[in-house]
Amino acid sequence: MPSHIGAVDQGTTSTRFSIFDKTGRIVVWDQKEHCQIFNKPG
Repeated sequence: MPSHIGAVDQGTTSTRFSIFDKTGRIVVWDQKEHCQIFNKPG
């Protein structure tokens, strides 16, 4: 069994990555914001 597991949360304005230990506690996480891209007519 691995000692840690990673998870990605892709949202509308940001992406988060978390690493959890065997008990389900967050060991470390990071979040990066990104701009939304809207289609333009034409």
